[in-house]
Amino acid sequence: MAGSEAAWQAAEAGVPVVIHEMRPSVGTFAHRTGHLAEMVCSNSFRSDDDERNAVGLLHWEMEAAGGLILSTARQHRLPAGGALAVDRDPFAEAVTRAIRSHPLISVTEEEVTELPATGHWIVATGPLTGTALAESICAVTGADALAFFDAIAPIVHFESVDMRQAWMQSRYDKGETTEEQTAYINCPMDRAQYNAFIDAILTADKTTFHAGETAGYFDGCLPIEVMAERGRETLRFGPMKPVGLTNPHRPEKPYAVVQLRRDNALGTLFNIVGFQTKMKHGAQVDVFRMIPGLEQAAFARLGGIHRNTFINSPTLLDGQMRLKLRPHIRFAGQITGVEGYVESAAMGLLAGRMAAAQMLGRILPPPPPDTATGALLHHITGGADAKTFQPMNVNFGLFPPIDAKGGRKGRKDRYKAYTDRAKAAFTAWLS
Repeated sequence: MAGSEAAWQAAEAGVPVVIHEMRPSVGTFAHRTGHLAEMVCSNSFRSDDDERNAVGLLHWEMEAAGGLILSTARQHRLPAGGALAVDRDPFAEAVTRAIRSHPLISVTEEEVTELPATGHWIVATGPLTGTALAESICAVTGADALAFFDAIAPIVHFESVDMRQAWMQSRYDKGETTEEQTAYINCPMDRAQYNAFIDAILTADKTTFHAGETAGYFDGCLPIEVMAERGRETLRFGPMKPVGLTNPHRPEKPYAVVQLRRDNALGTLFNIVGFQTKMKHGAQVDVFRMIPGLEQAAFARLGGIHRNTFINSPTLLDGQMRLKLRPHIRFAGQITGVEGYVESAAMGLLAGRMAAAQMLGRILPPPPPDTATGALLHHITGGADAKTFQPMNVNFGLFPPIDAKGGRKGRKDRYKAYTDRAKAAFTAWLS
């Protein structure tokens, strides 16, 4: 997705492009064809509502920018209510046909096995980056800068947390001195609530690894269900330990505490600490809403553990999506730490435009952070905490907050305000 969109954008700007595609010569466990933009897991680009949904807004921005992926998706749309679902094979065939027929794009079917030393490059190899290239990325950036498996903890919108039950405090009150600086939200459980929670984890539906997608767990990143299987008290002596915390709402000491850590600089998103999981998404919602304070939780992302090669973009990339250590190389797509087909294509669109602008002798400024594209770019290049960086879908928690005054107090009105602001800013950026 990202590579195709990047190539299209650069070529449309008048810059010749060569795509290096290893398939079908070198396959993966997930792909079936040699088509560009093959969709391997879902046929949905998710919500198409560009007035009250962040991914729908991203659709709008990509179409406004002349995006190949979105225009082709519309040509092969399937009935799906408010979602943009596509007929996968004809979609991939159409993208491939458009790319191969463009007079400024050529496609070379070969595997690139190391980061090039010279030239102008965009690495858009996605979550299944070839082993040799991944090793080269590690060699250049450092082994800790590349993750081969996501250990994803769920992320919750702060506004959906019931602070009448939860409270903000760092363990032993270390570090922060004010509530605005405090990194943690705490959700207490008594013994009965804890035991019911463990029972729910143990009996919840779990997903399994796909063929070719196996990995050994390591103790610093165990799924919560694996910890629960090791003993009912394991979680209470691990990520749910209640020590060093004082509940201002109740005098008795909690039996267990679920902590949520601030996930972005705006303080709009918090991840549930240590709660990486292989529970199915529906089960996660049911189980995690058993946590006091999270009964009405709205999730920006649910948890998981799966194959997904991505770099620590906040550390490695500059605001032009260039590798700081080798600025002739840009990264785009899911390897940068965005999640989803639409988000990946959007980062390809941006990388292609930025690369073309540079080759034509100018610098394209990043889109404003109050646009969907700009919010994603800001997240991966500095808005996220590099120490806990994990792949993220686009969501309004990544945007600078909207002033709720002036009558816009409901969620729908607030989301409409986000999209109105973003469309105006993106239109100005394009001009």
